[in-house]
Amino acid sequence: MTIHIGAKPGEIAETVLMPGDPLRAKWAAERFLDNPVCVNEVRGMLGYTGMWRGNRVTIHGSGMGMPSLSIYANELIRDYGVKTLIRIGSTGAMQSHIGLRDVVLAMTASSMSTPSRGIFKELNFAPCADFGLLQAAYQAAQAKGSSVHVGGIYSSDVFYDERPDLNEQMTRHGVLAVEMEAAELYILAARHGCRALAALTVSDHLVTGEAMPSDQRQSSFSDMVEIALEAAFA
Repeated sequence: MTIHIGAKPGEIAETVLMPGDPLRAKWAAERFLDNPVCVNEVRGMLGYTGMWRGNRVTIHGSGMGMPSLSIYANELIRDYGVKTLIRIGSTGAMQSHIGLRDVVLAMTASSMSTPSRGIFKELNFAPCADFGLLQAAYQAAQAKGSSVHVGGIYSSDVFYDERPDLNEQMTRHGVLAVEMEAAELYILAARHGCRALAALTVSDHLVTGEAMPSDQRQSSFSDMVEIALEAAFA
């Protein structure tokens, strides 16, 4: 057990999928895993361990934002021996050719700051995905016929952004989408020698103003979860 995770030793798999919403972790575990068992509910942050095609996997919430994800990812890696972490979550598209429900695989994740910023001091560290996971996820998405995009994303500190000038520059420079966790996940994975990837579903669009209705978001995330699982055990 750790401060934030109540699982006993051995109850968390070496591969963890991390949605931000703990209820989405419950949904994904019950839908995709065989015999899922709840291994954590401290502070309402649910985690489940089960089997997928004979492979042991945990699906554990991360909360919203990089500070929250940093807590759970650190404890999962340091105290439970997790080796592979895949973020599964929603994202806002920043390019006109990307549509709602498309899948975005984050090759890199830019940010204004992360919880790890103080470590690097003057260095602008460039966090990136594990190439093996990225390649396997792309192949899995193609095999499924999913509309998939690979490239750089932006991990924001805030949800209610008031920097249209910054958004314009990111769109201009080809940033695919915005979310709030991947950059710190990639940094922690690099620090501890783990594999990490962010596989994201487009739920809204910063360019067109489109947005997926809240009641459709969860049901539209199936492709993303399946792609993440395929990539983890390719």
